[in-house]
Amino acid sequence: MSPRASAPTPAPADEAGGGAPAAPGTPAPPAAPKKKGFHFPSAFTVLAAVTLAVWALTFVIPSGRYETKDGAPVPGTYHSVHLTQDFGARLKDLFLSPVNGLYGVTDDTSGLTAPGGTGAFFGAAGVFLFVLAVGAFITVTLRTGALTSGVARLADRLQRHRTLLLIVLMSLFSLGGTTYGMAEETLGFYGLMIPLMLKLGYDRMVGATVIMVGAGVGTLASTVNPFATGVASDSAGIGTGDGIVLRLLMWAVLTALAAGYVVRYADRVHAAPGRSLVAPLPEDEALRKEGADAGKLTARQKAVLALFAATFLFMIFAVIPWADLHVTFLPTLGWYFPELAALFIAAAVLVGLVAGLGEKGITNAITAGAGDFIGAAMIIMLARGVTVIMNNASVTDTILDRLQHAVSGTSSGFFAVLMFLVNLPLAFFVPSSSGHAALAMPILAPLADFAGVSRAVVVTAYQSASGWVNLITPTSAVVMGGLALAKVRYDRYLRFIAPLMGILLVVVAGFMVLGAALG
Repeated sequence: MSPRASAPTPAPADEAGGGAPAAPGTPAPPAAPKKKGFHFPSAFTVLAAVTLAVWALTFVIPSGRYETKDGAPVPGTYHSVHLTQDFGARLKDLFLSPVNGLYGVTDDTSGLTAPGGTGAFFGAAGVFLFVLAVGAFITVTLRTGALTSGVARLADRLQRHRTLLLIVLMSLFSLGGTTYGMAEETLGFYGLMIPLMLKLGYDRMVGATVIMVGAGVGTLASTVNPFATGVASDSAGIGTGDGIVLRLLMWAVLTALAAGYVVRYADRVHAAPGRSLVAPLPEDEALRKEGADAGKLTARQKAVLALFAATFLFMIFAVIPWADLHVTFLPTLGWYFPELAALFIAAAVLVGLVAGLGEKGITNAITAGAGDFIGAAMIIMLARGVTVIMNNASVTDTILDRLQHAVSGTSSGFFAVLMFLVNLPLAFFVPSSSGHAALAMPILAPLADFAGVSRAVVVTAYQSASGWVNLITPTSAVVMGGLALAKVRYDRYLRFIAPLMGILLVVVAGFMVLGAALG
């Protein structure tokens, strides 16, 4: 039984209503009842509400489909369809949406996603396992003590260069976003970034947004990202390099704006911690002090840190399509989440062996780490389940068709801005950048020919909209999973990023007009 349960401690006088302390032997006055107020729900509740809302909307939005060729919709072929599913089947879709989000398979004939069967795998099992593997790797490394000591020493050395560190880190994450669409891979960095930012005198919001906003803005201004620019350019019938000058300029400007915004907040929190948007957690002070008295790193700790850094560097190398970037002297491994999950599991075992944790220590750390990250993995599963509900109800193509009609017959400048705006709702419903591109580009890209605008502007408008929405959408595994790992509430994050979202919206619209003017 805890001390609190066995011996309640009277509340201090100021907490119990003020006045002089009670005389000895006098019963303490009852503590003032806590004020009941609105508490923003957890990420699980938010996604549950989104799931129910989307499922309800599928009964209102007409069902329809495009004919497809090589997996892409054919312009002009949209038609209404009659769903053969009765209410019971659609209720079952809602019931099974989390399961479908994990390991649903899309049938090649019916186009419906369900557990089991044959067809294209649709679930997020790969990402799910990747997150658990990262959790195992981070926890094993933490058990060695090398990471906390290394972070403490790094924080001490960079106390006078905090702003430069934030800018460099955001630029690196942004570079990953613009080159290869760094997204779910960022989930592996929270375990390192949060303690580092706390030790530097910042809060969890800074740690989360250095990663999330950095990589997100980079993806928004993708230059050669194969999952956004590459897929969209191919679907639009143009080369990946078309429009790259405009996108490079966008990347430089938007990264600078985002870095400046995060640095401004970080400086404010460092100077006055009470102005933080996130309440400190009980473990934050321990994380700040952890390893503070650490002496010189041992040879084993240095080896562990080298393996830790090498694992992340190799992950980045393994996912970049070097051939698509015309880098011929480096091999393109083409690794994705199955291989990355195996990488982190193997690295966790290797780190444990090097550190001398022993068989029991390694296995305990791996299972504990996977358990710590299961919440973030489940968020990803739920987010994917929302898309399954839409696809099974055949409403995604209907939304796309309405957007196509909205942009027809406009001037070039207005058309470019409108292309950005109409992709925003579609990006919410299809958070996958490659899926969004495959759906939208075959329909929207030909419209540029009638407006006298380069198809590259349509590609840039699409990926900017996708990146902008994926900075905040609750259907994004990157947003909800990242916030869960950082232990930052979604409503607090929205309050932080709302002004930046407005700035990005205006600046991107300006770039769209510039792109249309350049032809």
